[in-house]
Amino acid sequence: MKVIASYNLKGGVGKTTAAVNLAYLSARQGRRTLLWDLDPQGAATYLFRVKPRVKGGSPKLVGGSRPMLDAIKATDFEHLDLLPADFTYRHMDIDLNERPKPQRTLRRLLSPLSAEFDVVMLDTPPSLSLVSENVLRASDLVLVPLIPTVLSVRTFEQLATFTRELKGRKPKLRGYFSMLDRRRKLHQEILAELPQENRQVSSIAIPSASAVEQMTVRREPLVAFSAKSPAAQAFGQLWDEAVRLLDLPEATPSSN
Repeated sequence: MKVIASYNLKGGVGKTTAAVNLAYLSARQGRRTLLWDLDPQGAATYLFRVKPRVKGGSPKLVGGSRPMLDAIKATDFEHLDLLPADFTYRHMDIDLNERPKPQRTLRRLLSPLSAEFDVVMLDTPPSLSLVSENVLRASDLVLVPLIPTVLSVRTFEQLATFTRELKGRKPKLRGYFSMLDRRRKLHQEILAELPQENRQVSSIAIPSASAVEQMTVRREPLVAFSAKSPAAQAFGQLWDEAVRLLDLPEATPSSN
C-alpha cells in the first residue's frame, strides 16, 4: 500500500482538487483506493456526496476505539472509498498528542488498511502542525500544489527544509504548479525557471479554469465529467508522474 498526501502550508491552492482527481484516477485504473479527508472543512467529502461525520470523531479514530474500516464509506465510483471529514478533526492535534509517539500515530492507524487498499490519498488541512508532521511521516509521496508566485515558492522551500530535517523515514516531495494563468508574466517566468532550479518541482501545471470550478456544482471529479479539458489532462500527467515516482504496479482499468 502506498500513501500519497496532497499538502501545502497555504490554503486555497488546489490541494483538495488534486486529491479528489488523483484518487479517482487511481481507482479508475483498478487500484483499490481510499481518500481520507483530514480537513475539518470537508470539501472532498462534500464533492463525493458523503455526509461529513465520523461516529466518535477524531478522539475515537486516533485513540483506536473506532476501527478505521468501520468509518469508511463507499463513493459512487468503483474501487474508490472515502474516510469522511469530521468537524472534530480541528482538534486532532490534541488527540494525537495524547498518544505514544504522537508523530507516528497516523502511520500506525493506516498500517492495517494495507490488506484492503493499494493506494491511500490524504487530503490535508493547511498548516504546519502535529497533524501535518504525521502526514509527512505516514506518506510515501507528498504532492505540493504551487501557485506560481514568489511567496508560494518560498513556502515550498520552507516545507522542503522541514521535511529534510525530519528524523527517520521521509517522504518523496514533489511540487507542481496549480491555478496557472498563462496571461501573467510572473506565472510564465516561474513556470519556466523553477523546475530548472529545483529538481523537486515538476513542470506539470494545472491551469486556472472554469471547468475546475464546476466540480463543486456537479460534485464529482473533473476527470469524470470533463476528461478532455486541459486541467483534466494535466491531472492525468500528474498521476502518471506519481505512479512513476512510487513505482506502482500495473492495475486493471475500471469501467468508470
